[in-house]
Amino acid sequence: MNVSDPIADMLTRVRNASRAHHLEVVVPASRVKREIARILVEEGFISGFSEEREGPAQVLRLTLKYVDGKAPVVSGLKRISKPGLRVYARKTEIPRVLGGLGIVIVSTSQGIMTGQQARRAQLGGEVLAYVW
Repeated sequence: MNVSDPIADMLTRVRNASRAHHLEVVVPASRVKREIARILVEEGFISGFSEEREGPAQVLRLTLKYVDGKAPVVSGLKRISKPGLRVYARKTEIPRVLGGLGIVIVSTSQGIMTGQQARRAQLGGEVLAYVW
């Protein structure tokens, strides 16, 4: 399957799986998706991920997290910068999500990080997604 926006595809798979109360979701692997999964684990939105070989392709298996086994921890994911319209933010313009309750995932010259880490490192970059 040819996907024009693989990051949006990953976020949609996570959103759909969490709403359907699945325990895990499988997405095709890439370096950017691996970094996004790492950030989601560090920030406590998912419980873990592993990289596996499934046939000829590498896949990421993300283990979802639920509050009291009922409500998904990930209540929302939104892709901001799209292939047709890239969105960039200076170090002073990095947005806050829900007044600091959510996170912003930013691609900087130092790698992919949260908006808070980018502000601390005095870096701007491409705003990839909001997670809350």
